[in-house]
Amino acid sequence: MGRKNQSTDSTNQGKQHFSHSHILKIVNPTEAETLTCNACERKNISNKPFYGCNSCQYFLHENCFNAPRFLNHSSHSSHPLTLLPNPTYSIRSYICTACGSAGNGFCFSCACCEFDIHLQCASCPSSILIDEHPHQLELHFGSPYDDKSIVYICDVCNVIMNCDNWLYYCAGCDFASHLYCAISPEVGVFPRQQRPIPNQNPNTNPNPNQTLEMINAANEAHQQIIAAQIRAQFAARAGEAALDLVGPPRRYSYF
Repeated sequence: MGRKNQSTDSTNQGKQHFSHSHILKIVNPTEAETLTCNACERKNISNKPFYGCNSCQYFLHENCFNAPRFLNHSSHSSHPLTLLPNPTYSIRSYICTACGSAGNGFCFSCACCEFDIHLQCASCPSSILIDEHPHQLELHFGSPYDDKSIVYICDVCNVIMNCDNWLYYCAGCDFASHLYCAISPEVGVFPRQQRPIPNQNPNTNPNPNQTLEMINAANEAHQQIIAAQIRAQFAARAGEAALDLVGPPRRYSYF
C-alpha cells in the first residue's frame, strides 16, 4: 500500500504577515473581486492570489503581501524607507510625496524626513511609453525645470501639476504627465535591493564564517538605524498630539 503524502502546500494553509496577527489564507477568487486590499487600498482586479482574514476583514494582494520591509529608493537616497502597515501621524493618514494624494494603508516612510509614498508609487518604472505621446517618458522626482517656480500643466488631463510631486516627462517635447495619468502601477516591481558586505577584499576568497559575521553585522546596523527612525517618528507624533489637545485642530500636509 502506498504511503500517504503528509506534506501540504503552505499556500493552502495560509501565510503569516507582519501587519496582522492572524494567518492570512487565499480568498475564493469570486469573493476576492469585491474586496479591497488593506495595503494599497485598491480592488482586486488581477488573477493573482488574494490573501485575507475573514474574521477581521483584512485582505492583501499577493504583491502587497510580498512588498519588502525596507526599501532603498532613488527618490530619497539619504535614508532607507521602512514599510509601515498604518500611518503613524495623529490624523491616521499621510500625504504621498510622489502623487500628492492621501493614503490610509501601507506606505514606505522615512521617519527622519516625514517622507511617505504609496506602495504603488514606489513601484513606478523609471521610464514608460504611453499612447498619448510617441516618445519615451522619464520619471522625475519633482519639477523638470531649473526654475522650480515654473508652473506647468499635465499634457494628458490639462490640470496644473504640483511642482513637488513626481511626474513622467519628455524633455525633447516638453511633455509632462501626472503619474496616474500616465500609468496605474501595480505593486511589486521595486528597485533592486543591494546591501554590500563591509570590508570585503574582492581579490580574496573570504572565510565562510567571517562572511556570515559581516552580513549579520551589516543587518544589525541597518536594523538599529530603522529603530532610531521609528522612535523619532513616534516622538514627533506625540508632540503633535499634545498640541492638538491645547489648541484648535490643525490640518497636516507633509510635502
